[in-house]
Order: sequence, then structure tokens, then C-alpha cells
Amino acid sequence: MKSMLLHVLATLLVLALGVFALRYTTHFWAPGVIFSLQLHAGIAMVLVALICLALRPGAFTMALLAACLFIAGHAVWMIWDSLPLSPGPDVARFQPLRVLSFNVLGDNLEGGGAITDYILQSGADVAYVMEAAPVALHLDRLAKTYPYRIGCGEHTPTCDLMLLSKYPLENVYVGNLSDLRRDRFATAKIHVGGTALHLAAAHLSKPYFDDYHNEELLELADALNDIDGPLLLAGDFNASTLAQDMQKMLKDTGMTTTGFEPATWPILAGPFGVPIDHIYIRNPLMAAKLSRIPSNFGSNHYGLMAELLLPRP
Repeated sequence: MKSMLLHVLATLLVLALGVFALRYTTHFWAPGVIFSLQLHAGIAMVLVALICLALRPGAFTMALLAACLFIAGHAVWMIWDSLPLSPGPDVARFQPLRVLSFNVLGDNLEGGGAITDYILQSGADVAYVMEAAPVALHLDRLAKTYPYRIGCGEHTPTCDLMLLSKYPLENVYVGNLSDLRRDRFATAKIHVGGTALHLAAAHLSKPYFDDYHNEELLELADALNDIDGPLLLAGDFNASTLAQDMQKMLKDTGMTTTGFEPATWPILAGPFGVPIDHIYIRNPLMAAKLSRIPSNFGSNHYGLMAELLLPRP
């Protein structure tokens, strides 16, 4: 019985290691979904490898454990390497900026009122809303706190992506990242206390639609690299920071996360889910705190709140 269990577990581990080996040998799009789960899978694989080692200590099971530790360890390293720089002790040279990002789920119409209430009381200076139809029913209320908007009739007729701001939006652009979805990318510029800040919003396609996810990230990186100065990017990326194409986008643009990223999807997984919604920044914009909002308000995602630090002029 032990021998059979060992053979089954070892076979599964070898297959899993073969899948993750593709990360380091190819850029084929199909395993991209699995790469978003590298930390989850790596931990599970280490546990299975320990069982194999307990069943039959030896060079083969030790090699399996070492390979699984590499997969898990690389995931941890990527998370650490993507963290933002510390603002240091001289925080007086920064001004605070609170940012909300939330995919509210397009058919979550019954939750629109509660989501609007939360946005209004959140204290966010800028709010990114994906699949914004539920809150589009409450634009008059939102306009009292956020008089400047992209989406749902402002700069685009679509309600897939909405950007709400307390500050005037300049140089507004709304466009496509691919031919799969329309108006899922927007940029603008605001001035906060005399300092210019560039905003970018994105809602990417799911990574199992052929190579669209990777192509959209390449398009996104090209657009962001044309922007100089402090930059804030947020939205629903449908992939974790660990994904191969996400890592490339961060490296190509010089962007970082805003802290250890909490899980945002699926809702039922709670804290053990996957962080597929992100708030990214580029120096000299700094991050003080990143947290998940307390409720999903009927959405299939949790939202994020970031406390950012923008240099004073």
C-alpha cells in the first residue's frame, strides 16, 4: 500500500513539476493560469514531497523535495521582489492619497446602492470601478463627491471601466488593449497639491483566451512607458503578480505592488484565494498600506484600498 501511494504521489509531483518547468523554458500561453497559482501549488507540492520522503527516504524523493522547494521559493521571491520601496522616515515630504479599486460585477445591480455608499464614505481620492453598471445607477450621488469621471457616458459610452476623481482629470484617453473587449484601458492626469500624477486603469481579458492576456499586457507596457513621472495603475488583471506575463510587465515598466497583496478572488476562498486585482505604482509615488475592503457587496471580487504617498512639489 505504501509503495502504491508513493508511486501515485511521485507521479503527480513529476507531472506538476513538468508543468512549472514550462515557465522557465517557454512563453506558451496555456499554463498562464497555473503560474498565477505558483505559491499555492508550490506549498501543496512541498507537502506532498515531504510525504513521499517519509514513505521512502532516498535521493529521488530528496530531489523531488528540492525541486518543489524551488517552485515555492521562487514564488516567495517574486512577491518580495515586487514590493515597493520604503518611503523612509521623512514622510513629511509626502502628501497622502487614498485609492480604491473594485470590480463590482456587471450584473450585481442589487448591490449598486451599497457599493455607492461604501465608495462615498471610503475617503478615497480616486476610485477605480470595473464592470461599473451597478454604480452607474447612482451617478448623481457619486458626482457630489467625485465631480470628475471617466466612463458611463463621460469620454466613453461604455460602463465596463469607470474612474472617479476628486481632482480634475486632464489629458484623458480611453482605448482598447485588444480587439476582444472595448474601452478597457484609460489614462488621465491629475494634480494633487501642485504635484502631477498620472493615472492608468485597465481591465484585462482572462488568461485562457488564447494569447490575448499577454498581448494586452505588452500593449499596456508600451503605453505606460510613454508616461513620465509618478504613475498609478489599478484594475482587474485576471492574473496574479506571479504570472509570467505579469512579471514581465512590471519589469518592463518599473512598477511595483503597493504591499503584500491580499486575495481578491474567488470570494469563497477568502484569504486563501488569488490576488488578481492590483494597485501598482511607480517611483517616486510611494505606498504606505494596502488592504482588502471588508465586504464584497455581492461581487465575485473583493476590492482593494491603498494608502499612497505622493511627493510634495
